[in-house]
Amino acid sequence: MENTPDIWQFLEENKKTLQEYIELKIELFNLKFIRKSSSIGGIIIWLVILAFLTLLILFFSGITLGLWLSSILNNYVLGFAATTGILIVITLVLILARKQLFINPIIRIMVREQTREHEEA
Repeated sequence: MENTPDIWQFLEENKKTLQEYIELKIELFNLKFIRKSSSIGGIIIWLVILAFLTLLILFFSGITLGLWLSSILNNYVLGFAATTGILIVITLVLILARKQLFINPIIRIMVREQTREHEEA
């Protein structure tokens, strides 16, 4: 029972210091959260832009390949059908390798961004 008044007395004497400490911890948490979320947001925006540009490149490359194969085969239908077949094969390869090519690298990037603070310290 003798320790109880000492603890309460300690808390009363250091109440302002404890409040400042808690406020600083909350502010630090908020700043870390903003830093991490903005970093991850930037990565997501970069990935969306990259995906859009990749689709544009794929689209125009498909048209170019279709026209080129059409001129070789002297038939537009066969040229664009061959191009469609090639794009289907590429799509199937990407679907089969999605974990190694897309999912795992994105997870590594997100983990690296989350743990970068610990490496800097």
